[in-house]
Amino acid sequence: MTTALPTLIFIPGLAADARMWAHQQPAMPGPLEARVSLAAQKPELDTIEAMAAAVLAQNPGRLLLCGASMGGMIAMEAARQAPERVAGLALLGTTARPETPEMHALREGAIALFAQGKLREVIEPNVALAFHPRQAAQPALVQTYLDFVLDAGAEVLIRQNRAVMARPDARTHLPALRCPVLVLCGDSDALTPRECSQEIAALVPRAEWHCIADCGHMLTMEAPDTVNRHLLQWLQRHGWA
Repeated sequence: MTTALPTLIFIPGLAADARMWAHQQPAMPGPLEARVSLAAQKPELDTIEAMAAAVLAQNPGRLLLCGASMGGMIAMEAARQAPERVAGLALLGTTARPETPEMHALREGAIALFAQGKLREVIEPNVALAFHPRQAAQPALVQTYLDFVLDAGAEVLIRQNRAVMARPDARTHLPALRCPVLVLCGDSDALTPRECSQEIAALVPRAEWHCIADCGHMLTMEAPDTVNRHLLQWLQRHGWA
């Protein structure tokens, strides 16, 4: 009897959409169904916990959750809510820690500007934090990033930032995970530094951790081939590809 493969769900980061996974979704192996979840964009969802519950509700059966940045926070919370349904987690450029007072203050300032319609004033300077300098100098890559963040709009930016600000401390439940976990980070990630990913890998039994050279926070866009290689190898090792 053949066991059905789980479904691979890509969960974008804050203000991101399927464009964040443009290089990953088509590269996944044919027998494995892969789709992007945009649950976090639903206007009634204003917490990481609610977003995770929506991902689970919208995608029945066993799941492989691949989340980047805020998407990783959602994936970790979904694994806490329904560990029996999560076959594996791939966590990219994310953190299990709660918000720091310093970041809370920075986000409050950004939210005030978003509410005034000053999206570009916040988002364009953020490119230097989101990308490694080499990738930040690539106009087409940066434009794709700016396009999907600005397309999200002020309401989404405000709501998702507030959700991230109030996120749970995932470190409390990570040691209880028993599913395979892949952790990836960029060596130059200024938003979720490598120690955040190292901490996740240290807390999860038998987690696999890789740090990608010359890469910032936007791993899926900055180093798509390397990210795909790690994802595919991980899927193959666990019989999902």
